[in-house]
Amino acid sequence: MYTYAHPGLKDPEYYVPGLPIDYVAQRYRISPDDIAKLGSAENPYGTSPMAKAAVGDALDKMYTYASWTAEPLREKLADTYGYEPDNFVCGAGETEIIAMILRAFAAMGERILMPGPCFPMYHLFAEAEGRIPDMAHEATDRTTMALDVDVYIDAIKPEHRIVFLTNPHSPSGTWMTEAEVRRVIEAAPHALVVLDEAYVHYSGGPGYIHLAHDYDNLAVLRTFSKVYGLAGLRLGFGVAHPDIIKALLAVKPTWNIGQLQIIGGVAALDDTAFVQKTIDTIIDSRTYVEGLFAETLDRFRFVPGSMSNFFLIEIMDPDIDSNQVFDGLLERGVIVKDGSISFRGLEKRFMRSDVNFREKMDQLVAALADLP
Repeated sequence: MYTYAHPGLKDPEYYVPGLPIDYVAQRYRISPDDIAKLGSAENPYGTSPMAKAAVGDALDKMYTYASWTAEPLREKLADTYGYEPDNFVCGAGETEIIAMILRAFAAMGERILMPGPCFPMYHLFAEAEGRIPDMAHEATDRTTMALDVDVYIDAIKPEHRIVFLTNPHSPSGTWMTEAEVRRVIEAAPHALVVLDEAYVHYSGGPGYIHLAHDYDNLAVLRTFSKVYGLAGLRLGFGVAHPDIIKALLAVKPTWNIGQLQIIGGVAALDDTAFVQKTIDTIIDSRTYVEGLFAETLDRFRFVPGSMSNFFLIEIMDPDIDSNQVFDGLLERGVIVKDGSISFRGLEKRFMRSDVNFREKMDQLVAALADLP
């Protein structure tokens, strides 16, 4: 019997990504063009044109090692957000930085706090690294699916080494005010507070990346996967006090970021027209689909308050559950996330759907209305 892995890996749980179009097309014999992929929060417009062009021009550089700290990207991020390069760490997606934070700021057996439900990688990485995730399910209002800050603060204990926040929250897309975020940071001076802003662009505002100037126990994370359309390139970053960054540089894989990632990220940060077009489309479609739910559906509820490029669907019909709805939507060419599979604590009453073009929102609502 294999016994070399630590106990946290005895029966490992894996992240469940959104299904790919090719799989659904083949299984259900549906044309790929007729499938609405609403389970991965990808950019409906594709990749930033400026990033795509820059990566294409740099293909001849793939034979050389990149700066091990991704220095050109750190410098660009510093210019963009008003920091110094040594305030930044870059990762192969934001998820890699989450793993680095767990490794650097919590020892084996130490505890980490997160809302429940939340982005699964927080607890999956914690368990895989031999850390103990505490999920504060009691802090989530079951009607609004928003985080109750007072309850969450009460859940913070002296033994928590890391405290996670996500804004907009996943899976609900709900928003926390700056005052609320500050309260959590100040309630955990003994811990590293990690503010995950992966979806912040879709809030229509700048987010709270500036708070890393004010607190030396805060790390703010962002990704290039969403609004910049670089999910396949794998690129994210964190901003924090230089002492936090030094620790993260010590645990990260040395050459975790390649030449094309650095070059693509630098170019994407300048592609403001593409970013704004994406934001405008998502905000418009989000309002549109919420109206469709109110006008068309009575068995399903659009959970209000999303400031992201996804939203929760509550199943109001007691005779069906999320497994049945998920399968029924796949048969109709619509891919969403089954809450009971993707998020601990949602059980079988919720689905999560992306916000996409209006025609894809029409397809989602029509498919839900067509379910038996």
